Amino acid sequence: MPFACRQPSRREALGFFCTLLISPLAPAAGVEPPALMRANVYRPGIDLSAYWLSEKYDGVRALWDGQRLITRGGQPIVAPAWFTAGWPPEPMDGELWVGRGRFEATVSTVRQQEPDDAAWRRVRFMVFDLPAHSGLFTERLIAYQTLVAGLHQPWVVAVPQERVADHASLLRRLDQVVREGGEGLMLHRGDTPYRAERNDDLLKVKTHEDAEARVTGYEAGRGKHVGLMGALVVETHDGTRFRLGSGFTNAQRRQPPPVGSWITYRFRGQHDSGLPRFATFVRVRTDADLNSPPSTRP
Repeated sequence: MPFACRQPSRREALGFFCTLLISPLAPAAGVEPPALMRANVYRPGIDLSAYWLSEKYDGVRALWDGQRLITRGGQPIVAPAWFTAGWPPEPMDGELWVGRGRFEATVSTVRQQEPDDAAWRRVRFMVFDLPAHSGLFTERLIAYQTLVAGLHQPWVVAVPQERVADHASLLRRLDQVVREGGEGLMLHRGDTPYRAERNDDLLKVKTHEDAEARVTGYEAGRGKHVGLMGALVVETHDGTRFRLGSGFTNAQRRQPPPVGSWITYRFRGQHDSGLPRFATFVRVRTDADLNSPPSTRP
């Protein structure tokens, strides 16, 4: 529904009083998020010799639990029967991915309750770990590569892993991936078991940082944005609230994300107060993760 405003009175000459004709999203009941490993952000000084390096795929995080595909929020993913036919009872952690720069296409396909067969033909399940495997990651890496090779399904791909020598080499590899349209890199510590928590066993490497927050309200626009949404009021996972006013198209200002929805924002470091610097709206998180706690991706 559009952002609706009434004409200002003289008392309101400095701004508009606006109301949203949007109701909060109702949380899904009885959904249990799966226990997955979560990434911290890479920091210079970390011993890179302990890590494997791979591309960070900008798709929808998904878990094959041995019987079905589910999102990190625990929501079922309705894929065509052929897509998961013959998959093993072994859980596989991965990313549903259409291609570089195609996040919205991935989401549009994955969130459908009636799967579009033609659209799913473009989706790849990029497998990067085996949560139930008891070995260290270097052992799990060999195991998931072997498992995926045995499926003989071109839409199931074992994520390639490589070593990186030092920080300078890491930055050169990051620059190459970004120039080619990729989102960033992931570092996975080779000598650790699969731990379903956020820690330095898994690190993301990007030219910027991004995180998620929930929309709690709005501020009316002024100047060229009079009659439109001027800024979102959002709250992060740790309770920090701030205004997010950059990165929106006029169409998004006319129809802003609903109160209660999750959004992804991009930023570059933090102020001393803890607020993000140069925060910019990226997109609404519509990949069925809306009922999981907000977090930095993945």
